[in-house]
Amino acid sequence: MRAAGGPAVVSVNGSRCAADGPAVPMSPRDLAESAVRAVAAGAGEVLVHPRTPCGRESLSPRVVGPLLEALRGAGVGVPLAVPADIGAEPDPAQRLARVGAWTVLPDRAVVHFAEPGAAGLAEALLERGVPVDAVAPLGGPAGPEPLERLRSWLVRSPGGGRGGVRVVAEIAAGPVDERVTGPTLPAGLRGLLPRAVLLFGRDGASWPVLRLAARCGTAARTGVGDVLHLPDGRPARSNAELVAAARELLPAQRAVRAASR
Repeated sequence: MRAAGGPAVVSVNGSRCAADGPAVPMSPRDLAESAVRAVAAGAGEVLVHPRTPCGRESLSPRVVGPLLEALRGAGVGVPLAVPADIGAEPDPAQRLARVGAWTVLPDRAVVHFAEPGAAGLAEALLERGVPVDAVAPLGGPAGPEPLERLRSWLVRSPGGGRGGVRVVAEIAAGPVDERVTGPTLPAGLRGLLPRAVLLFGRDGASWPVLRLAARCGTAARTGVGDVLHLPDGRPARSNAELVAAARELLPAQRAVRAASR
């Protein structure tokens, strides 16, 4: 985490497109500028989805490498993460081949354990020296299987025991769903501690999950890749504005957590 009270990660574009509004950066130049401003606002890591000039997500080294270099060249001095997921390459074997062909490596890579081939992909990334954010959804249609698959990999495989793995829980709950976003860390995650944990939600779940992360003391994520509105419902104008809003929200939630002890 870069600054006290700031989110750990900013998702600068996610699976959004230009139709989602002017807050979504699209070109490498716009992505770099947005990332620089988000980091200045307090983000400690940047998650970016590389895209071809026509807007398609890609794991090609000809797309990933230049984008990472553009962000680093623009002065983004925090870790850069990219997703290695089905949105960029549907075929598990091709995902492995793409990752193996990378010539410019990200600082982290995101692997979704609800997708086929996740364990092998995570192992391949770790072999290349790329730390892994291992994502499992909670409270969504996938059910408990992805989390159990992740838990099994963490326990049994050589890569799962390494220190370069962070557990990322995508909590698919609505703003008033206290079954998942209540005052304590969901039970499925408590058994994974003290491993590093990051929580995030999308759209209506984003701000409730960020508050949950603050109460539980885990890392959190925001950015237009996850949410397009501020806590008061106003449309966000930029990633930096979302990060700044998170910085204002998190200390208050931590104060509530401290007072309840």
